[in-house]
Amino acid sequence: MEVLIIGAGATGLKCAARVRRRNEDAKITVIDKEKRISLGRCGLPYFVSGLVHELDELRKTTYGALRDENYFKKIFNLDVLTETEALEIDRKRRVVKVQKREKEDELNYDYLVIATGAKPVRLFGGDERILTFFDAEDAEKILNLWENGAEKAVVIGAGFIGLELCEALRNIGMEVSLIEAMDQVAPMLDAEMAKLVESHLKENGIDIHLSTRVREIVAKEKLKVIADEEIEADIVVQAVGVKPNVEIAKKAGIELGETGAIRVNEFLQTNDERIYAGGDCVENRHLVTGKMVFAPFGDIANKHGRIIADNITGKKSKFPGIIGTFIFKVFDLTVAKTGISEKEAFLNGFKAKSVRLSVPDKSHYYPKSSNMRIKLVFEENGRVLGAQIVGIAGVDRRIDVFATAIYAGMKLDDLANLDLAYAPPYAPALDPVIVSAYVAINKLEGLFETTRDLAGIVLDVRSEEEAKKNPVPNSINIPILELRERAKELPEDAEITAICSLGLRAYIAQRILRSMGYRVKAYEGGIAFL
Repeated sequence: MEVLIIGAGATGLKCAARVRRRNEDAKITVIDKEKRISLGRCGLPYFVSGLVHELDELRKTTYGALRDENYFKKIFNLDVLTETEALEIDRKRRVVKVQKREKEDELNYDYLVIATGAKPVRLFGGDERILTFFDAEDAEKILNLWENGAEKAVVIGAGFIGLELCEALRNIGMEVSLIEAMDQVAPMLDAEMAKLVESHLKENGIDIHLSTRVREIVAKEKLKVIADEEIEADIVVQAVGVKPNVEIAKKAGIELGETGAIRVNEFLQTNDERIYAGGDCVENRHLVTGKMVFAPFGDIANKHGRIIADNITGKKSKFPGIIGTFIFKVFDLTVAKTGISEKEAFLNGFKAKSVRLSVPDKSHYYPKSSNMRIKLVFEENGRVLGAQIVGIAGVDRRIDVFATAIYAGMKLDDLANLDLAYAPPYAPALDPVIVSAYVAINKLEGLFETTRDLAGIVLDVRSEEEAKKNPVPNSINIPILELRERAKELPEDAEITAICSLGLRAYIAQRILRSMGYRVKAYEGGIAFL
């Protein structure tokens, strides 16, 4: 059996290694037009920032072996042909025309795997200082420009890569301006969660321009970025996304889906039974919405490689789809999401509700405890649809629990009864995941009546000391410990919004005052969301 793989990235090499483990006799060939193979692109921001000192560190195994052509030959007895470009697929003859150093050749296959990945969207060019941030060469160019005196950078695009790059460039001492066409950073989040990220970026010296489109970049001694205003820069990096690299597939008559990526079935098979495809060049089914989406993530690419190899070698493995889980770091914050946002829920016709809350990541008395902000999205029947978290620590653990719950189709009652690990250095007695479910259940049952606006009389139920240190404008301060005795100070016919630092005291105040006949709602999530 001859297996030919186009692309020596995560999908291609994972597939090749898995085929070999399942079939020692297969002839396996991987081709890639690049010189460096098996490069962990997700590590490039950390190379720019200096946390990773050599690019080859992003190509090594856990035991220090460099994953080059020689490694794959010795370990897996397969051939990796670098600097070799696939030009054309002849499906009838089952051959791929390739070219290396202007010399053309043909490679046969019994099974072909298209793992051509994605390519960066480039809006501007024409100058070596106007870059994308996609591969090792881009990272090297940025550092070369910095080493030669570049001090000011403009990053276009406030998605994952753009935000990670902002941190990397600040870490090497550059002044950074961030331009985003939408009205928020991190457009994949709901607005109030993105606002938390925006505030943190500003605290770390990032100059942010939202709802701003770059019209032109003038390349003179300095680069001039022409948008709503003119921004001078030594480097401009475009981080406006990627698109699937599907030209060779399209030319061969391989069907593309509605996203523009290759359409595959649950076995990752194309419309040609001898041709499979995976990774950043294919579309995936979103398990919450049921729609096809383009999701260029490294973990998905690795899963695809394994499943394709299973199917080529006789084991029927299925890829059910994704729920869109992601996580990234920006300065001291960790930002994560799984499932769908509230905005996406409404756009997809769900009868969705949400809660947002602030909770400690570990027991509040334990050193270095910090508060994480959570937004949980759910249906009226209690089914969990999505979660977003912004925090300093513990975000990774919680987002994975939410992801598991969504994948398993859990409801809020299931989430509330999970048996999660507890010890003060790691979690409060009631984990933030469980607290989120409790709050959502209370909201569904009508116990937790909330608002996201400061309407009517704003009642600050924090202590007097807290209120003086960080005042809420135009509010009345009655500490929660004094509320039952001082409730008569509030007008009986007024609309009241109770607020505190995290939201718990505001909820307690709402229940106390409701029992006394007051019209009161709790401000959801505490003052962090103001």
